[in-house]
Amino acid sequence: MTDSLILQFLYHTPVGRVILKGLVHPKLSFLAGCFLSSGLSKPIVPYYIRKHHISLDGIVVPEKGFASFNDFFTRKRKKGVTKPATGQLISPSDGYFSCYDLQKNTVLEIKNSRYHLKDLFRDKGLAKQFEGGKALVIRLTPANYHRYCYPVSGKILMSRKVRGKLHCVRPIALAAVPVFVQNSREYQVIRSDAFGLVAQMEVGALLVGRIKNRQKALKNCFVQAGEEKGYFEFGGSTIILFFQKDAISLEEKLVGSTCDAEIPVRMGEGIANRNTNRQ
Repeated sequence: MTDSLILQFLYHTPVGRVILKGLVHPKLSFLAGCFLSSGLSKPIVPYYIRKHHISLDGIVVPEKGFASFNDFFTRKRKKGVTKPATGQLISPSDGYFSCYDLQKNTVLEIKNSRYHLKDLFRDKGLAKQFEGGKALVIRLTPANYHRYCYPVSGKILMSRKVRGKLHCVRPIALAAVPVFVQNSREYQVIRSDAFGLVAQMEVGALLVGRIKNRQKALKNCFVQAGEEKGYFEFGGSTIILFFQKDAISLEEKLVGSTCDAEIPVRMGEGIANRNTNRQ
């Protein structure tokens, strides 16, 4: 509740926006990142574990403990993801799941910002290819495991990074979808035999994102479902999967999930299947 009130203050009040503008300044973000990756941040780790009730069962813990807060935050599991069954879509990460039907004017609320589909991609042509399809959103919380994998197998068609943007402190009265911030994000478009055209997007912190994707992002590279794609350092916390019309059928327990009725999922868990009725 306290965290929610703080976010409401920072994002939705004039005074809060002034403070937020300073908090997300690139130099401050860079210094914060350096601190969280240094040994000086080690004392934060036990406090963070207690506050968020984090279990270290199944986690690789270094013999001398975690070297820094980010070393802990990007911790690894001992066991990888089991190869999914043919035609099965797996969750790319732990988190809270919601689903959107995608139309031309659909608005997605991601990390306190609101986006049209074309604004998320910064590519009208690509956005149009997903109209009529679905967006699956996995929101990670501080307690979640922050590594993520590919949910499908296929060939990478393109990769792109989108920088975050901070609007002025004054309200943007004339914007079709008023927003104060747009977060940094990275996405890849994958051609999958099972699911057709798929886009996987990671959403990070404003301006200086904490998205750490592996180098295997070259065009025409092949990736396997369950293969690690990257991880979030402190500040990044949402993954969105985009599918074309009639490409997938959700698992029954996830049908009807929305941003107001999220359902917890784990990395590698089956969340949908290939739609065998697709024309």
